[in-house]
Amino acid sequence: MNFLIADTFTAAFNRLSGQDQKAVKASVFDLQMDPTGNGLQLHRVDRSKDPHFWSARVNRDVRLVVHRTGESVLVAYVGHHDDAYAWAERRRIEAHPRTGAVQIVEVRERVEEIARPATLDLVLPEPKPEMPAPALFASLDDDALLSVGVPADWLPDVRAANEDSFFTLAEHLPAEASEALLEYAATGRLLGEPADVLIAACVDGRPPAELSEAAFAHPDTLRRIRPIADQEELEQALTFPWEKWGVFLHPSQRDLVDRSFAGAARVAGSAGTGKTIVAIHRAVRLAREDPNARILLASFSEPLAEAMAKKVLVLAPETGGIVPRITTTSFRGIAEQMFQLEHGVRPRIASDAVLRERLREAAAGVGLKGFSDRFLLSEWSNVVDAWGITSLDAYATVQRMGRKSRLGPNQREQLWPVFERTREALAAERYTTWADVFTGLAATFAGKTSKPFDHIVIDEAQDLAPAELRFFAALAPDRPDALFLSGDMGQRIFQHPYSWASLGIDVRGRSHTLKVCYRTSQQIRRAADRLLPPVLRDVDGAEDERRGIVSVFDGPPPVVRTFSGTAEEAAAVREVVSGWLAEGVEPNEIGIFVRTPELVGRARAAIDRLDGADRITTVPMHLAKGLEFRAVAVMACDEGTLPLDERVADAADEAELDDIYETERRLLYVAATRAREHLLLTGVQPASEYLVDFGDRTEAAA
Repeated sequence: MNFLIADTFTAAFNRLSGQDQKAVKASVFDLQMDPTGNGLQLHRVDRSKDPHFWSARVNRDVRLVVHRTGESVLVAYVGHHDDAYAWAERRRIEAHPRTGAVQIVEVRERVEEIARPATLDLVLPEPKPEMPAPALFASLDDDALLSVGVPADWLPDVRAANEDSFFTLAEHLPAEASEALLEYAATGRLLGEPADVLIAACVDGRPPAELSEAAFAHPDTLRRIRPIADQEELEQALTFPWEKWGVFLHPSQRDLVDRSFAGAARVAGSAGTGKTIVAIHRAVRLAREDPNARILLASFSEPLAEAMAKKVLVLAPETGGIVPRITTTSFRGIAEQMFQLEHGVRPRIASDAVLRERLREAAAGVGLKGFSDRFLLSEWSNVVDAWGITSLDAYATVQRMGRKSRLGPNQREQLWPVFERTREALAAERYTTWADVFTGLAATFAGKTSKPFDHIVIDEAQDLAPAELRFFAALAPDRPDALFLSGDMGQRIFQHPYSWASLGIDVRGRSHTLKVCYRTSQQIRRAADRLLPPVLRDVDGAEDERRGIVSVFDGPPPVVRTFSGTAEEAAAVREVVSGWLAEGVEPNEIGIFVRTPELVGRARAAIDRLDGADRITTVPMHLAKGLEFRAVAVMACDEGTLPLDERVADAADEAELDDIYETERRLLYVAATRAREHLLLTGVQPASEYLVDFGDRTEAAA
């Protein structure tokens, strides 16, 4: 008999108290050991439209909702007595008549009339008559709607839905149906199930009418219902939140995971569209298909790599032999490993302070005049060291991407002895730089036919430096699917733009943009998108089209408030965070971001007297990448802080100043899009000019 767990159960389980969770775990373990439920007090849910729903007593008040057939036991929900029974009475579980996927369907006649959310009762002038909003799906017939998994009794509601009512309706539909309809609303394309998926789910050429093994194996079933093989897997299911181990894919994402590419390929998309999930699934898929393949899965920082490693474990348990063949690490982490293998020691990296001093000494040694220390460090970091320039001839011809101050041949000739002396001084002290490490390793592996990895998957690729990209290109073998890159130009906060094609990485024709946002509400995503242009273009001409992106759920609009002082700001943030906690948001589901490490104390002071404050994340914005929270506050958005005056003052030329303004804007975008449901932005007057981009919702407080 199949034993399964639904995401509706794990979501409800995570809302229970710790004591109730322990009791539920014991009951679920008992049920797995004896699926007949003889050890539990089982009662049929009489008022349910589905005759297979039973309740199981956990303790005096908590009840499990179990769906039992002759072939399967599905743990569907858990809650306090009345809540659990009400949940079961409003639902049925069935195989969809067209797709064959098992769905947990809300019974239409038991759902209150779907309407737009309530609005404030304001006395306004008589409005002009408005044309009714057009129905989004009126042109789709029943066959088309059924093909994407819309339950039959919800067809009239879907066909009548307009832009205002659809997000409320979508909450009642199975995920694959609401996502496909969102895709249609955004692009005009209706993506039904692939033919091979439909065929695999069929029995004797027809979709399964009952909950068969084929129905439970359907990819859309696996988005919400997970088969549990043994006690160890059940323990994992009850330990990890659903979103941490149920990382299943939208059909458009699945295509990018499964597709084979003859050359380097890239997936793009705005924050929350699932780029990282695609990268992780692709790495696991490549490892599964070839039992001898070695895969490198790399991201910008070690915390991001650790987060990906946890998701890899979820998708591929350690016992399967896949995890040991996937090396998950940061860009610098893999470079350090390769450097140690080649040289037997770890690289001794020169800090910015060391570089600034050596450049100053070299400039004095050759009598260079007319160039500031700031310019020398910027030119070294962004041109000479970044591109691995080792000769005057190379420096004389290099394209200085992102540098507006033009340097003629005479000026470059004057500057070169400074950079040459700096290299010699660093080498004499056995110093190196990260760019030099990557450049040297690229030269080493470019000449080798045998490579340490068969496939390389890169996340956060928008922040790859030129030397890093050159290294990964050299590390990639000459074979299909050797190099796959995932990134968002809108989140580029660490690198000047440059041409990938100039380094041999041409993804034109193999670049794809994801259009459905899963992490962030429609309101937050729309507001954050105002910080960026609607179309982003890289140096090679590739475009990230941000128009037409849709979120899969609705939520409250972001709130922007400015104050006369930090004490008033702290009081307001404390009040809002207290409200989130009262609504049931857990402390570890709240993040507070500030621009610099020095401002973290300002954030901590705002929440220091709240219960669970020690579990609320408070970090600088540049550490926001890869994090996700139900609620986010971005504090200290003051003039002079965002953009940061220190960075503006350090700009070596006008082009670098423009880039600083853009990267500071992207920093705020990254921080804001960590929020799923709630977003608060605050600052002290005069506030950051970027807050204006969030629209006319800014509130000034005395």
